[in-house]
Amino acid sequence: MFVTPGPNNIMLTTSGIKYGFKRTIPHILGIPLGHFFQISLVSLGLGTLFQTYPLIQQTLKIAGCLYLFFLAYKMFGSLNIKKNTKESGRPLKFYEASLFQILNPKAWVVAITAVSVFFPKDEHFVTGIFYLASIAPIVCLPSISIWALFGSGIRTFVSYPRVKQIIEIVMAFLLLATGVMILI
Repeated sequence: MFVTPGPNNIMLTTSGIKYGFKRTIPHILGIPLGHFFQISLVSLGLGTLFQTYPLIQQTLKIAGCLYLFFLAYKMFGSLNIKKNTKESGRPLKFYEASLFQILNPKAWVVAITAVSVFFPKDEHFVTGIFYLASIAPIVCLPSISIWALFGSGIRTFVSYPRVKQIIEIVMAFLLLATGVMILI
């Protein structure tokens, strides 16, 4: 699920386009840490809390989708590389990418799915949770890096206005579609 389109991957592609792969590395590294903590929290009972109080999960889901819609809106006109240099823009920092997972509805779906499928059922409960939470970043890192590399690779084409416009529309549409699919 980490390699499929979603908020993290769309944001990484955009960051790769705007800032290049090297400047996107802190963003890339922050996401797996966020997943580690998310899976740990779900394993330790947050999933039960969501089942007991579905309004909490629903509120997070709606807040996350509203944020995705906001990002989709901001996507239009955002790939102006000359305007978005160090002075006027920057990629997400490590801790910002980690914290973004709280609002990322797809990340919650991944965490809840991983825990429901691979939850440790033996006597080594804490060790099992640690292993489960540790595997996610190992799988996540190369999967999401592909998106940042892709963005960095198409960076030179953004100087063509028509290509830039198409990329912005596609990225915005993918964010909107992700939000709509999560709400359905």
